[in-house]
Amino acid sequence: MTYALVIGAGPSGLMAAEALASAGHRVIVTEAKPSPARKFLMAGKSGLNLTKDEPLEQFSQNYAPGWLAPVLAAFGPAQVQNWARDLGQDVFTGTSGRVFPVTMKASPLLRSWLRRLGQSGVELQTRWQWQGFTDNGLLFDTPEGKQTLKPSATVLALGGASWARLGSDGSWAPWLADKGIPIAPFQPANMGFQVDWSPYMARFFGHPVKGAALIAAGQIDRGEFVISKRGIEGGGVYAVSAAVRDGAPLLLDLVPEWDSTEVARRLASGPGKETVANWLRKSLRLDPVRLALLQEWGRPLPSDEALASLIKALPVHHNGPRPMDEAISTSGGVMQAGLTDGLELRAMPGVFACGEMLDWEAPTGGYLLTGCLATGLWAGRHAAVCADGCNDGKPSKALTGLTPEI
Repeated sequence: MTYALVIGAGPSGLMAAEALASAGHRVIVTEAKPSPARKFLMAGKSGLNLTKDEPLEQFSQNYAPGWLAPVLAAFGPAQVQNWARDLGQDVFTGTSGRVFPVTMKASPLLRSWLRRLGQSGVELQTRWQWQGFTDNGLLFDTPEGKQTLKPSATVLALGGASWARLGSDGSWAPWLADKGIPIAPFQPANMGFQVDWSPYMARFFGHPVKGAALIAAGQIDRGEFVISKRGIEGGGVYAVSAAVRDGAPLLLDLVPEWDSTEVARRLASGPGKETVANWLRKSLRLDPVRLALLQEWGRPLPSDEALASLIKALPVHHNGPRPMDEAISTSGGVMQAGLTDGLELRAMPGVFACGEMLDWEAPTGGYLLTGCLATGLWAGRHAAVCADGCNDGKPSKALTGLTPEI
């Protein structure tokens, strides 16, 4: 009996499996870890941000490069919300436009999804570690020993190269490169930056920075970020992290509600008999955290108009991104040049790829998860067509050998 194979049981892999099963195929999903969707569950611990409720054109502009636009048009913010509702999970939109399940958790949605997949006949094999390609097909290390699978169509949903302990380590990249598939080097995305703080800053570790704006390569983001022992991290930093990673200077506007002229006016009288800290606090309403950052990165403080300019564009002194395994996501992976419009690997007919293993990146805020779901659905639908007719119901032309009994 022929079957379709999905390797990886994260959101993109499960969505591909659902598309294949909906088209009437027997589907086997293999997962290296003891349970599925571990990164998905971890991401949902602080509130599962499913998507962003905004017009599709605006939504799509948050993806780089822009080649996923047709995929997102087929399964964008509106479709993600309907998908969650169909799984019995009502959603709501926060003031920022971010969409969450009413429960705010990932686990109820995942349980409902796995139950629906099981009812549709999808078979989930956990602790199946893919070992690469052999002359006979796809090799797995399983609790029952070595297994070689020979599906009629395969969808790879292997993740990027961050959070290795949850299953995304990028170890698959050399295997695909050996098959002639172009792979862009992995880089951290949505990550924090290393800062060597002075001892004075230790009292602020764990404190959020509010009321400021981060600036890089023309991007301005007023999201909060956090001072940690290792540096700076959080949503505001993640939003500009790609530009900074690629070499753009990072600046901090401590009072984005006022322009430089207004800041200079407020500072015109000088500190008088007050300490500089008290003068700045009263004149500009700077809280202790922003004052500390000004003194950390701006010493010695200039006077007059130069101080106003510094407050509006304070250089952030950092030592580059935190390690890739700490990043929320990664850029790099299978390049567009190696894929057909249906996300089939050009060098391996019958094998498709989706999710974070593709060379795209997007900020946090629902864009990452929507991208994974959308590419999984897209790859699964095209794999279903391939399994129906591309190989006449026979094993993929990319592989040779016999199909084992499962």
